[in-house]
Amino acid sequence: MTTNLLLLADTHWPKRARELPAPVWEAVEAADVVVHAGDWVDERLVDELEERARRLVACWGNNDGPEIRRRLPEVARVTLEGTRLAVVHETGQAQGRERRMDAAFPDDDVLVFGHSHIPWDTTTPAGLRLLNPGSPTDRRRQPHRTYMTAVLDGPGKLDVALHRL
Repeated sequence: MTTNLLLLADTHWPKRARELPAPVWEAVEAADVVVHAGDWVDERLVDELEERARRLVACWGNNDGPEIRRRLPEVARVTLEGTRLAVVHETGQAQGRERRMDAAFPDDDVLVFGHSHIPWDTTTPAGLRLLNPGSPTDRRRQPHRTYMTAVLDGPGKLDVALHRL
């Protein structure tokens, strides 16, 4: 069995965009699991993704208020297709990230994170896959707004695609 994932972070809705881009909503409809790594900003987006997604795995970010923090964990975890997935908003500076995340998430296979708005796809020395989908609404200093999709086809078999908006 395969599982289709949509990876999002840093939507900052509605401060950075009035709506999520149409391709993101199309990806929500196509995904078996939507993963959101925080910085929602408005609880209404949590409601809408919960309503429209088949399954939502999500955490809160540093720009999320008490309503979202009451509903979502700081670190979300799920096992899909035998792959242990963790979701957190912040991982600190890029330098040294791989070793820090190996120490912080020793029992996970994939870590989805946000905060920087910079797409990231690396594997740590211990084999932890680190994925940051960027932001579909706020590119900051990046050339494009972005999100990721992934197909999980068994333990550790993850095919990831970065999408530019």
